[in-house]
Amino acid sequence: MTSAVPTAIHHDEPAGRPITMFGPDFPFAYDDYLAHPAGLGSIPADRHGTEVAVIGGGLSGIVTAYELMKLGLRPVVHEIAEIGGRLRTVRFPGCPDDVVAEMGAMRFPPASTALFHYIDKVGLTTTPFPNPLAPETPSTVVDLKGRSHYARTPEDLPGVFRDVAAAWDRTLAEHASFAEMQTAIRDRDAKTIKRLWNELVPRLDNQTFYGFLCDSPAFASFRHREIFGQVGFGTGGWDTDFPNSILEILRVVYTGADDEHRSIAGGSRQLPLRLWEHAPSETAFWPAGTSLAALHEGGPRPGVTRLHRTAPNNITVTDASGHIRTYPAAVFTAQSWMLLSKIECDEALFPIDHWTAIERTHYMESSKVFVPVDRPFWLDPDPATGRDTMSMTLTDRMPRGTYLLGSDPDSPAVICLSYTWADDSLKWLPLPVGERVEVMLQSLREIYPGVDVRRHIIGDAVTVSWEAEPHFMGAFKANLPGHYRYQHRLFTHFMQDSLPPEYRGLFLAGDDVSWTAGWAEGAVQTALNAVWGVLHHFGGATDPVNPGPGDLFEDLAPITLPD
Repeated sequence: MTSAVPTAIHHDEPAGRPITMFGPDFPFAYDDYLAHPAGLGSIPADRHGTEVAVIGGGLSGIVTAYELMKLGLRPVVHEIAEIGGRLRTVRFPGCPDDVVAEMGAMRFPPASTALFHYIDKVGLTTTPFPNPLAPETPSTVVDLKGRSHYARTPEDLPGVFRDVAAAWDRTLAEHASFAEMQTAIRDRDAKTIKRLWNELVPRLDNQTFYGFLCDSPAFASFRHREIFGQVGFGTGGWDTDFPNSILEILRVVYTGADDEHRSIAGGSRQLPLRLWEHAPSETAFWPAGTSLAALHEGGPRPGVTRLHRTAPNNITVTDASGHIRTYPAAVFTAQSWMLLSKIECDEALFPIDHWTAIERTHYMESSKVFVPVDRPFWLDPDPATGRDTMSMTLTDRMPRGTYLLGSDPDSPAVICLSYTWADDSLKWLPLPVGERVEVMLQSLREIYPGVDVRRHIIGDAVTVSWEAEPHFMGAFKANLPGHYRYQHRLFTHFMQDSLPPEYRGLFLAGDDVSWTAGWAEGAVQTALNAVWGVLHHFGGATDPVNPGPGDLFEDLAPITLPD
């Protein structure tokens, strides 16, 4: 997700607990659940060692497998490419290990408290991500309509940008109970969260982000709406999100998801890789030192090509090698569209309304281009102005967002020449990487006439368009107006007691199933939901002192809208 007039979201935080991405649809405290010494629960001893298929080796799949292993089950991970999914880190030949291109997830808010549980567990370190106008970002250039504005702080920008920031603040306060909701989430006040959110969902489910702005007197000016779309709040422009449901945007701003981002030193893919190798200090059934790697000699099983049900209520998996294996339960963590296109599926896998929800899932496109450079030359002062030679750049030109990654003057660094979404990403789709780079360099020459970026490039550019990736077909889910009911079906699928028995035992997880898609936190939360679902399916239970998401579901369940 995105969003850079940061004064519009960097509100003063009251004393108390930090904000967390555990609401507002389902305000379950996943971080508390993970941290409790009682653990996530236990299964009957006669189920120990039972195989459970985990389809997809992204973050959600690896977290699912890791926690199932700790319960004493035997997860069997199927992955068609490489462990990590959209935690995809590319290294540059000849460069230090910390000089990387993050092709997928690259910035993580501290509000991702369940995610950071695992980051801390495997000993990874994080550093501030250089978002526009963030305190750690040396400087920012906002280039609109051929005019560039240089700033080290928001106060350095022209007054119209502060007006736009104030308009967004006012809109959130007057039309979305912003301060009250943030306080309730920070205080873990589920009752207030549910009251506020349950009033908004029926009213706003049919509203686009742009329509929400247009309905606010604070955004009566088209010019303000245009600037807001191009520059946004927090990390970049939001106009590519304008057609999406305003509920998606409110989830982001309520939970601080677009604030104070951190990057994982050395690359985000280290997280699933380290979890794969990590031996928990305590596990049921398995001997000390057991890890997912130890249970998967030679690596994960090949990707899945067919899923079907076999008696009595089993899930039978055919993988890319032709191997057929039957499981009493399975968790599907890959992008849900794979069930429609890349995997041959029985219709009996899900009820028809769940198939409809999968088919209607709306994915956002996203593309990036990175180049390695000899050093962070952008920190050199311009002899004429004293300003930084280059800055983190937001523009209405083709690149949209250019990020400068690295600050060691004696070490290579990386430039993300362009990071775009939706229609802006589709503009790049027909172009090979070389042509993309040429267009981007030309745009940067227009913004920085005296800067020769090309002479600093020391290696081949790398690029990704997630909509063209055959095992993803998009970057992340973003609901359109009217899609709340579909998302409700997918998120609540782990609660299977109300399903006919023939539909049980196959669980959905992944950030596209979550209410906070586009964030690794959603991948973790839905993994924990699926783990609870498998636990319950096998007759297990949580400790009463540490109830899980299913145990508290009736009290916290997302509001159900009538058909």
